[in-house]
Amino acid sequence: MDVSRYADLFLSESREHLTAFNHLLLEWERDAAAREPVDGLFRAAHSLKGMAATMGYAAVADLAHHAENLLDVVRRGTAPVTPAQLDLLFRAADALERAVGTAVAGRDDGAPHAGLVAELDAEVGRAAPAGAGAVRPSVPVVLPGTGPGKGVAVRVALRAEAALKGARALLVLGRAEALGTVQGVTPAPAALESEAFDGRFAFRLDTAAAAPEIEAALRAAGDVDTVEVAEEAAETAGEAGRARHIRVDLRRLDDLMNLIGELVIARGRLDALSRRFAEPDLSDATDEIGRLSAALQSEILAARMVPVWQVFDRFPRMVRDLAHQMGKQVAFRVEGKDIELDRAILDEIADPLVHLLRNAVDHGIEPAAERAARGKPAVGQLVLAAVRERASVAIRVSDDGRGIDRVRVLGRARELGLVSDEVQQLSDDDTLAHLIALAGFSTAEHVTDISGRGVGIDAVTTAVRALGGSLEVKSQDGKGTVFTVRLPTTLAIVRALLARVGPETYALPLTHVAEMVESRRGDVQIVQGREVLLIRGQALPLVRLWERLGVAHSGPRPASQPVIVLEMGERRSGVVVDALIGQQEIVVKPFEPPPGTVPVFSGATILADGAPALILDAAGLI
Repeated sequence: MDVSRYADLFLSESREHLTAFNHLLLEWERDAAAREPVDGLFRAAHSLKGMAATMGYAAVADLAHHAENLLDVVRRGTAPVTPAQLDLLFRAADALERAVGTAVAGRDDGAPHAGLVAELDAEVGRAAPAGAGAVRPSVPVVLPGTGPGKGVAVRVALRAEAALKGARALLVLGRAEALGTVQGVTPAPAALESEAFDGRFAFRLDTAAAAPEIEAALRAAGDVDTVEVAEEAAETAGEAGRARHIRVDLRRLDDLMNLIGELVIARGRLDALSRRFAEPDLSDATDEIGRLSAALQSEILAARMVPVWQVFDRFPRMVRDLAHQMGKQVAFRVEGKDIELDRAILDEIADPLVHLLRNAVDHGIEPAAERAARGKPAVGQLVLAAVRERASVAIRVSDDGRGIDRVRVLGRARELGLVSDEVQQLSDDDTLAHLIALAGFSTAEHVTDISGRGVGIDAVTTAVRALGGSLEVKSQDGKGTVFTVRLPTTLAIVRALLARVGPETYALPLTHVAEMVESRRGDVQIVQGREVLLIRGQALPLVRLWERLGVAHSGPRPASQPVIVLEMGERRSGVVVDALIGQQEIVVKPFEPPPGTVPVFSGATILADGAPALILDAAGLI
């Protein structure tokens, strides 16, 4: 039986079990006397062992089995788990993750883990209750075939929690073939490989073996819940249940997204033609096509949305290891794990969040002694939270540490020639964020393997801007720092406002558009050398788009001009344009601006008339 086709599924399932394993270890570390975590850990190790054995990955199965032995001994004992045992299990989790990757790559070698296996066995010997027998490895039962004979109908149901049900079902059929001839498998063998397969199947077996012998042989395949053997070749088919979820290769979703993007462009062209010819039948057909394509677009976008926990769940273990490495006490909390983002955005934001979390542990949260001297609890608080904000998602990394030292930042900025000597302080959070995000900027006195090279915040800003998002920083001396990353929920297709400056049309995603107003000459004033527009008694800083883009703007300025009010968190700014053209759904295409171009573009698109247009970046304009 070739199970290599299940390698990707095995890798995915294994990562889920290892994620659960790490989370349960962290929970157990917080309460060493708790019993629930060890039971969950035992189940995770047992499931991973069974999956690896099914795939023939002996090294993974062996390592999981020895970790399972230690967990079994600890849970049967009366004493709480020790720090040494927890550290050993954390190392086992790391080794299992490496072993899984190695096995899937075709190099299932247990030699690198021999030392760890010996440590696990030694700890089992020390921790085993007095008088308890040694933990023995399970040996699979293999029964030889007894040749063809009478026909029997066999129904099998796998355990609901069994992983890789398709591969397990093929193992059961392999056991059956060792007893005789298998016929009439229902559902068909090809269907067993589907994610819709729920673990129930039936077949006819021509064998001379007795019913108890058949049942024993099939159960030996593992994860078998029930086996029914009927002496007569009666009805063999049992209806397989239908699963509500299937796994889809992300590349297929990407292809669908590209196709729907092209369809949106074509729909826009068709709308324009329909308006030009004003033919009722054409208009009706265009409206129907628009409705259907919009529904299809909505479904495809929804299929790409995934909860942020799929990335966030890897961070608790990382923060725990960093804190231990630096000798700090950190309580890490994750909030808003069910908020959804496009899979492509979520994948890209993982590394920037790693930078921010490492920065918080290294630079933000103080050692326990320093916190005590400041009257703070010894344990620092670090929170990763996702919240929905209108048409965007905000991800915040906040700590209650020492805050950003503005004096040191200013001093370092002066050394690098980034600010003039006349600047006395950095009271503005936007200026502070701009300085610490510059490439190579760092106030660290020593470079470590965690930080200090001046690439962390710069890498975060670059990655976030590439996703059409923004990064904000708020810091209070001695109280902590909050980094806020704001992101669109999807990148591929967005609704945008079209505006004209001179002969050019630009698109501005509506994600950060708060409102549109008119500016009259009498409403514009100069405050601290900058134009502001008074709206409802509030001063709104203005950006004249032609000036920002360096475009010549001839002719007298009209008495009234449209202003697009942008809002990102607590920051607001008004963008003055020549004319507002309307709204349109646009397909975002990657755009690499030429060197020296003003950094206010996030992509390009094709308009309904077939003309290209650049997409403005709200963060760059503000």
